[in-house]
Order: sequence, then C-alpha cells, then structure tokens
Amino acid sequence: HPSYYHRNSIQQLELPQRKAALIVPAFETLHYRLTFPKSKAELLSMLDMGSLYTFRYHVWPKGHAPTDYAKWRTATMPYRVAWQPDFEPYVVVRRDCPKYDQRFVGFGWNKVSHIMELDAQEYELLVLPNAFMIHMPHAPSFDISKFRLSAGYRGCLQTLREEFHQDLSRRYGAAALKYLTAERSL
Repeated sequence: HPSYYHRNSIQQLELPQRKAALIVPAFETLHYRLTFPKSKAELLSMLDMGSLYTFRYHVWPKGHAPTDYAKWRTATMPYRVAWQPDFEPYVVVRRDCPKYDQRFVGFGWNKVSHIMELDAQEYELLVLPNAFMIHMPHAPSFDISKFRLSAGYRGCLQTLREEFHQDLSRRYGAAALKYLTAERSL
C-alpha cells in the first residue's frame, strides 16, 4: 500500500530529524485506461513493453532525468541524486520545508523553483526505490495553452525567474551562484 510504504520510508530514513526530500519517480502512459501496476516488477515489465514511459521523456527529459531511472530499476535502497537545472521531481517533504514560491502560479517553474530552494537549503534529494507514480493523459491546461500562445506570458515568466535568482543570491550568497551559472549556460 503506497501510504504505508511512504510512512515506513519516512521512519526508516529518520526524516523528522533530517532535511530530505523523498523523490517519487514519475512515469506516464499515453493510454486513457490503464491497469495500475501492483509492484515495481510489474511497472518495469510495462515500461519494457512500451505501455509506460519515464515522465515527459518525449517532451522535457531534463525535468526528471536526474532521478536516474536506470539506477532506480535495480535500486533496493534510497539513493541520493544531485540537483541539476530544470529538475522538477515529485517529492515528499516535511511540512516545515520551504513553501512553493507564489510568483509561479499557472504553468511554468513552480516545481523547478521549489527544488532549487530545497537544494539551496541543503536538503538531500533521495529517490525512493519502491515508490512510483503514473501520470495519466488529460487535456492541456488553460495555463499551458497561454504559455504556448503568449509571448507576453513567457516574458513575464522570464522576469519572475530572474527575480527569483536575485532573491536566492540575497538569501544564500555565493552558494546560489551555481543556479544562475546553470541558467546562463542553457
């Protein structure tokens, strides 16, 4: 049962005493109807048969690549991954972790900025070896349509990203330089 597994992981990893974000590896299907896999072995079989894919593999691989799906396939223990630009995993965190930055409502950069902030605060990014989630297909959101169709929307998002970087620099000093350097090299 997923919630039992997560509670167990939280206890075993002593999450209440440590700053960690538990990453739940994400997958997706293009099928509107799917029998949800009952185990990791079943999920891997579906992945190999092509009825599942790693999340956003076709359109935005950078968002989840640092999860290291190849390692996850055989992992039996949680493993640590490093922050990389545009990393936006789904995480389980303590209630007292930094909140999402409210500037990033709608589409774009909400999860990316949150993970960046967690990394800046030296949270460990730990991938859970037996957890997974599956994204089901759905109609595009109103906000992603606005993002795709409006240069103004994209321009505003870029301005907010720059503001966010400046705020990180003020809060974390030289340690935050890696985020700006990574952004500029893209």
